[in-house]
Amino acid sequence: HRRVREAVVSTQSTGQTFPAVEYDFVPNKLTVDEDELLHIQWTGSNTHNNGGNGGDGQTGDAGDGTGGTDRHNFLQMLQSDLNYPVPYENSTFWDMVESVNYPNASPLDLAIEYATSGYYCGYKSYGRCAEGSHASDSNKAALNQQLNNAPASYFGHVLKFKSTGTCVYMCSRNNNFTNRSQKGTLWVKPSGKTQAQ
Repeated sequence: HRRVREAVVSTQSTGQTFPAVEYDFVPNKLTVDEDELLHIQWTGSNTHNNGGNGGDGQTGDAGDGTGGTDRHNFLQMLQSDLNYPVPYENSTFWDMVESVNYPNASPLDLAIEYATSGYYCGYKSYGRCAEGSHASDSNKAALNQQLNNAPASYFGHVLKFKSTGTCVYMCSRNNNFTNRSQKGTLWVKPSGKTQAQ
């Protein structure tokens, strides 16, 4: 039996939490054994209605993108003190993992899905989505830079590891040099070398 670990995205009110962050990965630092499985997923919103004065217990609509929406994605960075993603060609994480639920998904398919919050269903067909929904054959409008036209929620993939290593990652919409520093670090260690967190 393999243990499945969850990595999810949290949307919070800065007035209700400490430390005061609006968006974060939970956990944002995770160590796993290479024989564990990891499910990276998130839930956003198309219709939140946070009052502007904070009187409803929320902090208003201070996030990026279309008002009333929350969006997320998952992009690898070279190191945690940077604020931009690494180009796919220089990434290492996607070669470290494979999808359990869709084993025909290539590393490029996984990278595109996570980067676009599922707006594109991989680069080309691997059995999950209909024609026209992949980056190579899409007839969709271009992905909005703020992910406004991406799905609010993304089920993601259950991933198994093919090797050990470290992945520092970010969300491009919610990492904007303020209290919205949506970053995380994943350490994949040899089996039996970690303790449960």
